[in-house]
Amino acid sequence: MAQARTVGLRMTPAQRRRRLLKNIWDSRYMYLLLLPGVLFFAMFRYVPMYGIQLAWKEFTANLGVTGSPWVGWEKFRFLFAEADFWNSLRNTLVIAGMQLLFVFPFPIILAILFNEVRQAGPKRVMQIVLTFPHFLSWVILSSIIANLLGNNGMVNNIIVAMGGEKVNFLMNKAVFRWLLIFSLMWKESGWNAILYMATITSIDPSLYEAATIDGANRWHKVRYITWPGIATIVTATFILRIGSIMDAGYMQVLNLYNPAVYEVGDILDTYIYRITFEKAPDYGVSTAVGMFKGVVNAVLMLTAEFVSRKFNGEGLF
Repeated sequence: MAQARTVGLRMTPAQRRRRLLKNIWDSRYMYLLLLPGVLFFAMFRYVPMYGIQLAWKEFTANLGVTGSPWVGWEKFRFLFAEADFWNSLRNTLVIAGMQLLFVFPFPIILAILFNEVRQAGPKRVMQIVLTFPHFLSWVILSSIIANLLGNNGMVNNIIVAMGGEKVNFLMNKAVFRWLLIFSLMWKESGWNAILYMATITSIDPSLYEAATIDGANRWHKVRYITWPGIATIVTATFILRIGSIMDAGYMQVLNLYNPAVYEVGDILDTYIYRITFEKAPDYGVSTAVGMFKGVVNAVLMLTAEFVSRKFNGEGLF
């Protein structure tokens, strides 16, 4: 290894370039497989960053992004003076915190429970039933929820039939956030559990056999074998979730909320939607909100990475 490094240092720039091109050509099929993903991220993640400058400009359509005049921090000052912005920020943090507390650990528990099911038939049926909602859009699922919990929905009809009074679940501020949590758990938990189940299957079966011989029960196996085996992937997904904490579920909230629950359900993404399309559009303010979200997400993810490395000894990067 040291000899190869010494030879590399002695090479001229032209020789290094030829060697690099040769290595790329030798691995051309691997680079070809990477090309679609690279193009996707280049086109839909990096090229749109060109529009970030709108957060400091007064956009005029006939002048375009580049020709629009600079206004400095005016959009951010306007944004931070808006009461609706602070309300949507608070809602975003509360809903994302509830998702982190209740939705995030549920697929982990689900994967461990699936691993403890010994009969293949019931296990396969449960996996299909719990995974299927992931493939339905929030437009469809919101219609199902409205038919179940609406004023004339099935649940209220059952309540009335039992002598009770109707409950307007979809317009109830005390219920709405929990409705978001349980509907998200229903939709995504089965799909997210697949990642943890795949990690569990990679654990050496001899560890479980040895634990059985030593007299360990199922709880001991989960605690001392299964959990340590998936701890790394749980840490990685937790850091990624922290890094997207300002994204509290745009499509879900947009399809389920209404003006009656704006106070507890309006998040930053739906706030951007409303100020962009329901009022006179101000693309500078919308971009400023997006910029604010991105900065906060980046800071939170780097903080979570630092804390994880300091106390757990491992992180995502």
